[in-house]
This record gives sequence, C-alpha cells and structure tokens, in this order.
Amino acid sequence: MEVTKIFSFEMAHAIQGYQGACRHIHGHSYILHISVSHTQLPSGYLPDPGFIIDFKQLKQIVKSNVIDRFDHSLVVSQAYLKEHPGFLIQENCEVWEYEPTAENILLFILNLLGKEMPPDIKITSAKLYETKDSYVSWMPDK
Repeated sequence: MEVTKIFSFEMAHAIQGYQGACRHIHGHSYILHISVSHTQLPSGYLPDPGFIIDFKQLKQIVKSNVIDRFDHSLVVSQAYLKEHPGFLIQENCEVWEYEPTAENILLFILNLLGKEMPPDIKITSAKLYETKDSYVSWMPDK
C-alpha cells in the first residue's frame, strides 16, 4: 500500500549539447507524482490514526523542498553557461553540474526528498510529467 500526492510547478531549462529546440531556454508545466509507503506495514489495519503518512505532511515536505525551490525558476548546466558566457544568472536560476533533463530533474528531486522523509517512510515511486503526454518514472530496484 502506498500514498500518492500530485504537485505542479512551472520551470524553465535548457539542454546543452542537444541538437533540437530544447537546447534553447524554454519552460514546462511539470506535474510531479510522489508515492510513499511505511517501511513496515502491518498485516491488518493501520493503527491509530490510520495513516501511512498524513497527506498534509507529505504536501509540506514536497512543497518546502521542491515546489518552493523550482516553481518559476530556471535550471541550466555549467556547460550551458560555458557556451553562453553573456548569460546573466538571475536570483531564480540554478546551475547544475549536469544537464537538467526530465530524468536528472526527477533524480535531483528524489535526492532532496529522501533526506527529508520521516525515518519510517520510504519513497516507493515517482513520476515527473514534462508535458501532458511525456514523463519519466522511477521505482526502486527490487
């Protein structure tokens, strides 16, 4: 059994070295699904209060660590800055060592959230929609 909460945020990025239009700064309306479970679920019903995690608690963790950080921001790589030396970094810009692809964005989010989850809660799966019909998903190795 897992609990899933869905979030949305607006973010721009550019993919350095890509030969298509995504090499230019452009934005997406991202949709993020985060699913969690308890590290040791009981065989019967959940004890009081009956939650794996309160939806409000999961929302607070994701909002404060992901949404507040990335909503209306720009993420570019160090390689992008090297190729565009006149680019001015704004306060809403993050620079990464690697390209901010959907895959790397989701891995970055998972690393952030993994450090903030309560000790008895584990992330069981995650999806990041970059467009309405394109997403990257993650599940731990079994």
